[in-house]
Amino acid sequence: MASKNAAVLSIPGPDGPREVRLTSPDKVYFPEPGITKGEVVEYYRAVAEPLLGVLRERPTNLKRYPDGVEGEPFYSKRLPKGAPDYVETAKVTFPSGRTADAFCPTEQAVLVWAANMGTFDFHPWPVRRADADRPDELRVDLDPQPGTDFADAKKVAAVLHEVLDEAGLVGWPKTSGGRGIHVFSRIRPEWDFVAVRHAVIAIARRVADRLPERATVDWWKEQRGERVFLDYNQAARDRTVASAWSVRGRPRATVSMPVTWETLPDVEPEDFDVRTVPGLYAEHGDPHAAMDEAVGGLETALDWYAADERDRGLGDMPYPPEYPKMPGEPMRVQPSRARRPTSGDMSAGR
Repeated sequence: MASKNAAVLSIPGPDGPREVRLTSPDKVYFPEPGITKGEVVEYYRAVAEPLLGVLRERPTNLKRYPDGVEGEPFYSKRLPKGAPDYVETAKVTFPSGRTADAFCPTEQAVLVWAANMGTFDFHPWPVRRADADRPDELRVDLDPQPGTDFADAKKVAAVLHEVLDEAGLVGWPKTSGGRGIHVFSRIRPEWDFVAVRHAVIAIARRVADRLPERATVDWWKEQRGERVFLDYNQAARDRTVASAWSVRGRPRATVSMPVTWETLPDVEPEDFDVRTVPGLYAEHGDPHAAMDEAVGGLETALDWYAADERDRGLGDMPYPPEYPKMPGEPMRVQPSRARRPTSGDMSAGR
C-alpha cells in the first residue's frame, strides 16, 4: 500500500487493469478481532471471482457501514453519487411503482470500489437486468426465532432439501453469517415476483407440515413460537438477502458462506469470517460453482400452491407492512388485535 492513509489498487478489468483508490485502510471496522477497512477490501479482492459470479448483472443494494460495525449502517438502493464511470446500473421498480437506477456489478473493480465506500453486505435482487421483473432465482430464508439456533435451522434445511428435490429444483445452501441459513435455486425467468413468492409459500408450507414442532410459515411473531420461520416474504419484490461471500455486520466479521448439503451438518457460522474464508476458497474453490448449470422451473411448486388453495383453503399470506395491498392477500392484522365477533354479531348470524 502506498501509505497508511491512502492507496491506489490495481484491479484486473475487461479492458486492462483499473485503478481504485483505497482511503483510510487502517481504520478499524471490527474492534473485537481488530479487522481494518483495508482487510475488508483485501478480503473482497480475494473472493472477487466467485462473488462476481453471484452478483454479475444483478441490481444490487449496498449495506454500508462507513463507521464500522459499531456505527449506524444504511442501505444504498440507488447508485451512490460520485461513482466511477465504469460502474454500471440496472433500472428497478419498487412495490410503490417508483423506479431507480441500482448498482449493477459487471467487473471486479466495482466490488472493490463499493468496499472502499464502507460496504459490508451486497444484497442482490433475484433478477438480471435484462429482465428485472422476472426472477431467475428462488430463495428460501430460514430464520431461527428466539429459543432456536443454527442447529435447528440445519434440521429444517435438511427437510427443505427433500422438498426442493420433489419440486424438481436444486437447492444451494449457505450460512447467513448469523444463526440462519439461506437456500437458493436457479429457475427459468418465466414467472413474475408474485408467482415466485407463491412457489416459495407452497414449498415452505410442505416443510412446516413435515416439521410442525420445528418449522413455521406464520407471518406474525406471536404465532411462531420457538421454531424456525421460513420467511416467504424474502421472495417479494425489492426484498433481498445478503449474497454468498458477503461480510456481515457482526462483531466477528463473519461471512455468508456457500456450503454443500454434505458439509452443512458439520459447519458453524463462526467457521467463516474475513480472515478464514480466503484460505478456504483458495483450497476448496467455490462450492456453488455449478449453480448456473442447474436451472429448474416452478410448475410443481405452483401446482402445490393451487392445490393448497383448492383443497385446504390456504391462499395467499400477508405481505410486509410497507407494501401496497395485494390481490388475494388476507387482512394484514396481527391475530391478537383482530376484531372479535360481538354478541350482536353472533346473534345476527343465527
